[in-house]
Amino acid sequence: MDREYSYKLKTLVEEMKLNIVYPSTDYEKVNILTGDVHRPGLQLTGFYDYFDPTRIQLIGRMETAFLNKFDEQERRAKIEVLLSKKIPALIVCHDVEMMQVYIEAAEKYDVSLFSTSQNTSNIMSEIIRIIKSALAPRVTRHGVLVEVYGIGLLLMGESGVGKSEAAIELLKRGHRLIADDAVEIKALANTLEGTAPELIRHYVELRGIGVIDVRQIFGVGAIKARQNIHLIVNLEPWREGMLYDRLGINEQHMTILGVDVSAVTIPVKPGRNLA
Repeated sequence: MDREYSYKLKTLVEEMKLNIVYPSTDYEKVNILTGDVHRPGLQLTGFYDYFDPTRIQLIGRMETAFLNKFDEQERRAKIEVLLSKKIPALIVCHDVEMMQVYIEAAEKYDVSLFSTSQNTSNIMSEIIRIIKSALAPRVTRHGVLVEVYGIGLLLMGESGVGKSEAAIELLKRGHRLIADDAVEIKALANTLEGTAPELIRHYVELRGIGVIDVRQIFGVGAIKARQNIHLIVNLEPWREGMLYDRLGINEQHMTILGVDVSAVTIPVKPGRNLA
């Protein structure tokens, strides 16, 4: 949970379809360590207090218009100061003119330089979305994640309690599987998103039967790549004398990665249809 993640700059460039103007010598090794993106407004005036050099920098129409107010020597000085901070990359947006001074400064300080025709605000929000997801804290939990009428249900409980069997019954009723046995969970903006490890994606293991391929048997409509978790269902063997809340009056919650999720406990008896 305390592990820090990173995201390859090269992967982001490919996903965003950015035009490569100048790749730094370590372009393929550069890792993005923060989900924040920055437009260097104040920095172009010379204010670098609290400047974070780990952020990708975006140049749009406003920054370009400001730089064009200066002569070439002063404009060059401002851009060189920015790139001398060894930022991960500089992206020139809106198809604004790629001034030669950008290229020369990028080569001088060995900073990757890209261009795009996309709107500055749009590309900023998209980059933040991609990187925030890639850098989000995550944990793997034993359980089964299914979507039932659009609601993400994380079935949890000790091994053999019937989680996978319940998932198969739900699939027969037209609901969808996200993950069986191991669920990779990310914390994104106070919500939890679950997915399956690549190795076991689309598979369910049933005791006495073996491993089945849900996509082959139920069709592609029965699977889903990822799903927000809205409710945790704890399955446990029925214990004589144990009082269970059957009306849902008492609210239960479970905390995963600092996010509280509603939870219910369902006692299980042999022969009952959990679905």
